[in-house]
Amino acid sequence: MTTAPRATAPVSTDVAEIERALTRIVYLNSRVRQHDRMMARAGVPLDRAAVALLRQIADGEAVRPSELATRMAVEASHVTRQVQQLQKTGYLTRVPDPDDRRAQLIQLTPFGREAVERIRDVSCRGMQGALAAWSPEELQQLATLFHRMVDDFLSYSGEDEAREGE
Repeated sequence: MTTAPRATAPVSTDVAEIERALTRIVYLNSRVRQHDRMMARAGVPLDRAAVALLRQIADGEAVRPSELATRMAVEASHVTRQVQQLQKTGYLTRVPDPDDRRAQLIQLTPFGREAVERIRDVSCRGMQGALAAWSPEELQQLATLFHRMVDDFLSYSGEDEAREGE
């Protein structure tokens, strides 16, 4: 069941423009042709969901599939299917959880780590080309603000979930 947003003060013009810009970024990043070109350049034949999962794992330690599903805000069954496919193709492996031998963690294989590195390299090179006219200070400021925004979004969504449980 969906609840209507709470009535609050009007949304500022700046926030509305940020939302519009983020929508455009998400659209640009999710285009199939863009993804296919990037995968061809990286030499990695994976779909967007598989790449997102590999990148999440690459950003941390070995992880339980259930934790990965929570981080990615998807159903555990979705992660399980992706993990099985990525394990069959050599990108992932399962290892025993040292804290609970009954559980398993998933981690990148060397082949999987190399694939993620190639994907990131192609992605960063494309971004570097697009932002070539930006000064180092502007790039640093953007990176800082993006990280701050993501942290604030994560914090706010956690508060939202806590409120829903009340």
